Amino acid sequence: MSRKASKLHSGLIHSSSTTMIFFFLFFLFSFHLNTASSTHCSTTTATKTFQKCMTLPTQQASIAWTFHPHNATLDLCFFGAFISPSGWVGWGINPASPEMTGTRALVAFPDPNSGQLVLLPYILDPTVKLQKSPLLSRPLDIHLISSSATLYGGKMATIHNGATVQIYATVKLEPNKTKIHHVWNRGLYVQGYSPTIHPTTSNDLSSIATFDVLSGSAATQHNNINILKLVHGIINAMSWGLLLPMGAVTARYLRHIQALGPTWFYVHSGIQLSAFCLGTVGFAIGIRLGDMSPGVTYGLHRKLGFAAFCLGALQTLALLFRPKTTHKFRKYWKSYHHFVGYACVVIGVVNVFQGFEVMGESRSYSKLGYCLCLSTLIGICIALEVNSWVIFCRKSKEEKMRREGLISGSDKGSGIHSGMHSGILS
Repeated sequence: MSRKASKLHSGLIHSSSTTMIFFFLFFLFSFHLNTASSTHCSTTTATKTFQKCMTLPTQQASIAWTFHPHNATLDLCFFGAFISPSGWVGWGINPASPEMTGTRALVAFPDPNSGQLVLLPYILDPTVKLQKSPLLSRPLDIHLISSSATLYGGKMATIHNGATVQIYATVKLEPNKTKIHHVWNRGLYVQGYSPTIHPTTSNDLSSIATFDVLSGSAATQHNNINILKLVHGIINAMSWGLLLPMGAVTARYLRHIQALGPTWFYVHSGIQLSAFCLGTVGFAIGIRLGDMSPGVTYGLHRKLGFAAFCLGALQTLALLFRPKTTHKFRKYWKSYHHFVGYACVVIGVVNVFQGFEVMGESRSYSKLGYCLCLSTLIGICIALEVNSWVIFCRKSKEEKMRREGLISGSDKGSGIHSGMHSGILS
């Protein structure tokens, strides 16, 4: 291959990798900026006006409230949205800890008989998570003064996918206890008067917030978790999902370019080591997220993450035991290196898509941006693969013509046309 072609190949891979990374980062940050700017809260409803409001971190929910310090009474309104015409939306308070188990909840759903919106109280004891028996309504053991639920739009509104519901409650709090653990969620179905289990995506399992109703200040725990999730997703998508495949592409298509010499090896090693170091940071953040989210487990995503990290570590250690080209074990090392490397790339890419699922971003612009970047890389691979086969076939034909004496050895770079031209002249 000529020096001009080698520069074209290496330039194509380098420019495409840089473009894809910037393109992917642009999609991620623009999506999260748009999400942040589109979420808002309101202190005014059709029947009441509250003093403060807050946008909750998941499910596009929000809450408005007024706290009366003289009698420790909390008036509030929770804003949620249905995800199914036969689904449910619930909000509650956990008196003990920021988790689902132990929550005293108010759940709104359409009455199975009349179809009208009803609001019933439930206590989420440990048996709810085990799903051993249907969830039955029972009186709450907190001082609930009043509660009601209405659909946004008034009496003429109907329950449908995306319909907004407002859950009103007046609660008597314990003296000098203004920091409240709020829990909310939504589900697809109601069996009789028993709400069924909600979806188990990352957003649904993280629908918990703790804040002080007197000052309005939120606890930083869940804000930190959300930031770590975003950083974890960006780092791992770039390292395991983009840089690692780019390193494999570099080794496959640049190593046969004689004009580059050993440069392809240093480029390949640099990209792969950078991807592994960056991926190690993302892996460590994932472990930290698991420690900060007790009771929240993603079995498949976690197993794939450990598998990708272990394979990446084996690849990195393999550099220390790389035999010389003349060693008899070199071919076995190459087979091992190729198998482990491609397995790590496949598992890494699959786990990136699994990460989009557990983060509730399966239909987001972030996933679209990643798919476009990955499709671009695959398109480049196809183009380079076709070009490699064309060059291979051309060289094979030249060798055949040289053996038959149609072209001389000095016409090696002249191509097929020159060979055919000399054959005609002879």
